[in-house]
Amino acid sequence: MPTTRRTDAVLLALAVVWGSSYLTAKTATDALPVPIVLFLRYAIGALVCLAALRGAGALTRDERRYGSLLGLTQAAVLVLETYGVAHTSAGNAGLIISLTLVLTPVLDRGRLPGRFFLAVAVCVAGVALLVSGNGLRAPGAGDLLMLGAAVVRAGHVVLVGRVTAGRAVRPFQVTAVQTVVGAVLFLLPAAPGLPVLARTGAVTWVQLVYLALACGLGAFLAQTWAVQRTSATRASLLLGTEPVWALLAGVCLGGERLTALAVLGAALIVAGTYGAQSVERALRTASAAAVPGTAPHRADTDLSRAR
Repeated sequence: MPTTRRTDAVLLALAVVWGSSYLTAKTATDALPVPIVLFLRYAIGALVCLAALRGAGALTRDERRYGSLLGLTQAAVLVLETYGVAHTSAGNAGLIISLTLVLTPVLDRGRLPGRFFLAVAVCVAGVALLVSGNGLRAPGAGDLLMLGAAVVRAGHVVLVGRVTAGRAVRPFQVTAVQTVVGAVLFLLPAAPGLPVLARTGAVTWVQLVYLALACGLGAFLAQTWAVQRTSATRASLLLGTEPVWALLAGVCLGGERLTALAVLGAALIVAGTYGAQSVERALRTASAAAVPGTAPHRADTDLSRAR
């Protein structure tokens, strides 16, 4: 398979995996309390990271410091996401969290053209329709938690860029610190319920391992490999299909139902997100062209997930 097609296949598979994570998390939280799901999602990943890092040398001071900081913000994202998906549909969760792509440039850049905020308005209208059911209503608790997760994740992505810029930190090492920090944070809340794991079925364990490794560490490594072999535009377009896969997983595998208003809302969210991405990408390209010897930053490929 040619390199371009292989890279595209990896990025598309990554979007499918991330899109399926919402239904997987929702099903796992139906079987286990949310704190236990969060703890095991981190703990399984942490064990794999620590095993992989044996003999790799000591962590640097920056890797420990910034990995710990990012571990805290990442944990906040997953708390909101996991509680959110437990109280809304997987399709809603995947579409609402995609607003991260729109919110990140707002937090990172500050000043943006009016057409960007027009795309944001389209996304907001889409969310309103998506959560409306058979008629307009206030968002449910799960939908609001997912909105909060989108805001916090946007801040997390901006923080990732700020603290790693110009510093010699190794991505896998920073990820390892984040997973260990998350495991420690969720150990105490999860501890009282851990005995229930003795009665947990094999399907739930598979879901937990899938969330920790396929949607976490494996996806991170695949993303790092792929974005080094393609353009930022191509990567962001393929990874931007994540909410579509989340919706399809919820409907086809989770038995979720969509009203006509929800379908229209989903379409508006996807269209608004792509519109906002194209505006932000054009601004970044123009900024890079104005500075000789620089190239457009690939931050848009990081916006899809920092799990």
